[in-house]
Amino acid sequence: MGRRWVVNSSPLIVLGKVCRLPLLADLAEVIVVPDAVALEVARGPADDPAVRWLASEGRTWVRDVGALDPVVAAWDLGLGESHVLTWAAGNAGYEAIVDDLAARKCARALRVPVRGVIGVLLLAKHEGRINRLAPIIDEVQAAGLLVGPEVLEAALRLAGES
Repeated sequence: MGRRWVVNSSPLIVLGKVCRLPLLADLAEVIVVPDAVALEVARGPADDPAVRWLASEGRTWVRDVGALDPVVAAWDLGLGESHVLTWAAGNAGYEAIVDDLAARKCARALRVPVRGVIGVLLLAKHEGRINRLAPIIDEVQAAGLLVGPEVLEAALRLAGES
């Protein structure tokens, strides 16, 4: 069985800004974008790449999550993160693609596999979808993703670029 990802708004927005949204479909067999995430992204500027992607090919992956898992709701996360984790917790085999620290802690508490933008890019490097990780990390940081120095160092080491 291939990878199954449920994706939050921040990864969609950041990957869109650096023209890397196609990596999602390249790396995962199934992608789910919860409807709350799609609505959150759609509130962005009309020329935002993630907004345009969700209005076209990304639309096929939007799913209704339904009611929030009460355990996830108790974490008091953003609506998008809560929907991502509700889907992942209720559908075995899904990995949550989120960057928010509180959402990542919740995912670990729920034993939901989690990966962020840097993890997606690192996987893309390992699978030969990108040649070098370092310049793309520079791009995602310029696009607004906050990457701690320890995470940056570890990612570059794992990519064989440090």
